Amino acid sequence: MMPPVAPVEIRNLTKRFRGVEAVKDLSFDVQPARVTGFLGPNGAGKSTTLRALLGLVQPTAGTATFAGERYDKLDRPSTHVGAVLEDAAFHPGRTGRNHLRVLAVIGSHPTSRIDEALETVGLTEAANRAVKGYSMGMRQRLAIASALLGDPQVLILDEPTNGLDPPGIAWMRDLVRGQAARGRAVLISSHLLAEVAQSVDDVLIIAKGELRAQGTLEQVLGGNEETSTEVKARDLDRLAQLVQAQGHRIERTGDTLLVLGAEPEQVGEVAAREGVALRYLAPRGRSLEAAFFALTADTGAPAWGIAAPATPPADGAAPEEPT
Repeated sequence: MMPPVAPVEIRNLTKRFRGVEAVKDLSFDVQPARVTGFLGPNGAGKSTTLRALLGLVQPTAGTATFAGERYDKLDRPSTHVGAVLEDAAFHPGRTGRNHLRVLAVIGSHPTSRIDEALETVGLTEAANRAVKGYSMGMRQRLAIASALLGDPQVLILDEPTNGLDPPGIAWMRDLVRGQAARGRAVLISSHLLAEVAQSVDDVLIIAKGELRAQGTLEQVLGGNEETSTEVKARDLDRLAQLVQAQGHRIERTGDTLLVLGAEPEQVGEVAAREGVALRYLAPRGRSLEAAFFALTADTGAPAWGIAAPATPPADGAAPEEPT
């Protein structure tokens, strides 16, 4: 019996631009009912892969298909695939509702889907406002509503949290998990590694156009990373000296000490023996950032995986989220 065809299949995908290989012999699947994170530094080949999948660039070799079919061969593609790319654009004079009306006509979707999509992304109250008055976060929500309009089985989101404030990011996390719970295959390309780690089931890491790791989040994070322990103590300086004397390496951030290569029991025994009162003691697993940088160390990638603090809007600017 033949195995079922995955909703998204990339097979030996290669794309060259003027002799430069942006993607090299890339192969992976995106499974239904799961959220897959597609991660890599700038220039790694993520956008080229997504564009090849959506028929926006022609592969030099290999295939990128949905359940075995190229995007341009799908019947009513927006009922199969919903996509948000980073450069989503809208007519500034149209309202959010009218933008979706146009797409509903093009895709032959029932008009009832317009209100459903607006409600899903939290734009019902702003639906009759011109898009030019939308904040960046509201435009991002409208782009996601556009992708959901056809009730697709595959959802592709490139940097989906752009412009969203912290509550909006939490909403996005619930949205993608909800889509996966309904059996959809969700593929997220993002630079917010810590956020991705809270949302995904599977991870694909790409660098220099090549696949460096793939598997469940647990498999990718597992690696060979040594055990570490996070600890807080009343006399953290003394505890740091004591665990170093035991041969352990340490990293300190504020009032927290990370003891590398030590189980919590080992750190606790040292503290108890020396009379150091502990305030917090717990194992610390490998982070997605650590796994990412270990797998892409030869790319010289910047530390873009750690989100920068949000910049407040200038006086008089629209808030990043609808009120």
